[in-house]
Amino acid sequence: MCEQHTCVCGATVYENDLHGLSCQKSAGLRSRHDEINDLIKRSLASAGIPSVLEPICTCLEDGKRPDGMTLIPWAFGKALLWDATCVNSFAACYIANSSKTLGFAACEAETKKIKKYAVLCHDYNFVPVGVETTGVLGKHATEFFKLVGHKLKLSTGEPRSSFFLLQRLSIAIQRGNAASILATHQKSRGLDEIYSFLFKQL
Repeated sequence: MCEQHTCVCGATVYENDLHGLSCQKSAGLRSRHDEINDLIKRSLASAGIPSVLEPICTCLEDGKRPDGMTLIPWAFGKALLWDATCVNSFAACYIANSSKTLGFAACEAETKKIKKYAVLCHDYNFVPVGVETTGVLGKHATEFFKLVGHKLKLSTGEPRSSFFLLQRLSIAIQRGNAASILATHQKSRGLDEIYSFLFKQL
């Protein structure tokens, strides 16, 4: 993937560059997260379901809030809340189990999200959207995107809506991974124009 170098956080980045996929100082993490949430919001809008990102009315005591909320009921008269996360399948805390169980990291992330927002589950339909850097989806994310794809099919009449939705999600993850890896370099050595060109081609 790259030559061994020192990340902006001070850690050593080896040739496989797996560090960049989860480095907290990598600018790519935020862009990947934002692009996934923007995809969800736009998909819901295409299905005729308006929504907002980072709703203020659902803050927890620590000030944190889910990523998005629908403005109309989703099911059982309750609005939908979702919170997305993209976890590194190759992180040290996941690699042993991820190598044995498909989607382990994503499912673990979803379980943590459910516990975190448990207080909101009584008043809203909360869905944790866990995806991995390899593109594998968690159990809740799989069902959620399947349902959104179905609603898109009913709204647009396009029978391949689910396929196109997952395809756009895959691209969002890949673009975020690329940005995360590039962001580990402290200096681009004058190659900013080349990086910019490559991103435009994705």
